[in-house]
Amino acid sequence: MLEITELTIYILEKVIHEIAPELLTVYNIREDESEEQQIKTGQLHENRILGIMLKFNLEGRKKVTTREVELEYKKFYKDIARSTVSTYLNILKKEGTLSKERDGRLVYYIFSEDPPNDISPFWFTRLFCVDPAYFYRAIYFSSLYSIADIIIKKHLKKGNFDEIVDCFRYFTGIIILYILKNRSSKCVLCQFGKQERYSDLLEAINSAIKDRTDVLPTELREILIKNYAEIPNFGGFLVEDTNKEIEMIEYLISLANQYKKDMEFQTMVLNRRINTRISEKVKEDNKQMSSF
Repeated sequence: MLEITELTIYILEKVIHEIAPELLTVYNIREDESEEQQIKTGQLHENRILGIMLKFNLEGRKKVTTREVELEYKKFYKDIARSTVSTYLNILKKEGTLSKERDGRLVYYIFSEDPPNDISPFWFTRLFCVDPAYFYRAIYFSSLYSIADIIIKKHLKKGNFDEIVDCFRYFTGIIILYILKNRSSKCVLCQFGKQERYSDLLEAINSAIKDRTDVLPTELREILIKNYAEIPNFGGFLVEDTNKEIEMIEYLISLANQYKKDMEFQTMVLNRRINTRISEKVKEDNKQMSSF
């Protein structure tokens, strides 16, 4: 199980800086109107706690303590007291959403039923804050990106090593951008969030993705966004299943082998765009300077 720590967050940000530096200062924006205006805060806390429980559940952790929820809460949101976490866990237990299990002096909380799959994102976000699950997934793929050479050395059966490492990294970077897109597309629907702010974020992410994928084959893009970039509740691979993880990595390597020429062409197109924009900016800056 991959822990969310300052180091893993640093690795994620380092990867984002490499693949889409224009998103580095905005990719993790969260603005909740309810929190700012102090309205519906009870529902907001429940939504966030259920989002944390969902993350643990996707990791294979079916039961968690108040302390574990409290520690995870402060990684994603403004810190709240353990007594507040305990209060809302007990409210969710009384409502029947969670159940309790005792082991000596320890009390564990468990979903009364497994979280739903394949329901409308609108209704899903009514129950769960999606931030913990999606950011955990982004951190997981950033770890794969950072050790791509080790992964390829272990799993590569055919193809040029350096080419496949580059392609594997490129596709893993695209997956991370798609994860951020999937997260922000759910946040737009959240009853607590500032829809306009998340719409702007989604537009910025879509623009970054378009620059880096628009000449890649449609079937490849669909595989990356649906199978790799989605959480399991919406059809994505369950990365905590060891057998599935190996299968997923080997399939991604096979995609890198199959589509490496497409990746090279996409990279060439992207570099031309970047150079053109830099040239246009220099011309605009020179034009402004000459007007003084």
